[in-house]
Amino acid sequence: MGQVRGHVGGHVGGYFGILMQLLRDRPGFMEEINQEIKLERKIIALLVASSILFTVYGAIIGSFTGGLQILASAIKLPALYLITLVICLPTLYFFNILFGSNRSFAQHFALLLSSISLISLLLCSFAPITLFFRLSVLDYQFFKLLNVVIFAITGLIGVNAFYQSMRPIELESRADDKTRQKILQLWLVLYGFVGSQMGWILRPFFGAPNKEFELFRNLEGNIYSHVLDIVKNILGF
Repeated sequence: MGQVRGHVGGHVGGYFGILMQLLRDRPGFMEEINQEIKLERKIIALLVASSILFTVYGAIIGSFTGGLQILASAIKLPALYLITLVICLPTLYFFNILFGSNRSFAQHFALLLSSISLISLLLCSFAPITLFFRLSVLDYQFFKLLNVVIFAITGLIGVNAFYQSMRPIELESRADDKTRQKILQLWLVLYGFVGSQMGWILRPFFGAPNKEFELFRNLEGNIYSHVLDIVKNILGF
């Protein structure tokens, strides 16, 4: 039993080692993806490590209402990012192929997964701050808005990292540079909209005080009007 645990622990440690390699030397990591160096291992490691980090942060935000919400949020947060990736990746891949890219589907997947893994790591870097406000401020609306801001910041950093990693790849294709750049920028906007709406579909992540546990809520409105309502409520409008 001890050997099995040590073996599993060694694998998990190796997965996080690859994630730290991404953090410390992103240009070198991306170049290895471009050269397809240990590509399958990188994909598996980033999937496992990012899922664990998203699970941890999901449990933290679900702890505001506690109970089953902790478990639900711990499952739904990694699902949010991975489902968004699965939905948006084919569009990116086939557009790049159309405009002359010779990179494989696995390479595109690894590049996008690298950015998502970076987001998961950044989210967990905010975990102490989130826990501090979770324990010291019992304001449900404030806690939600705080996390919306954190998700926005980490998401923008991750999207920018992906944009920077894709540009060298796109320069190798045959289409006009400005056209390729515009397509990539439009895809990133699309990715942001899909991710936001997916978060709205999978809600609640925080639960709601004095209400029974809900795994999902009825679809109504959208995430943007909801965030605006939160801001108005906090400001007293």
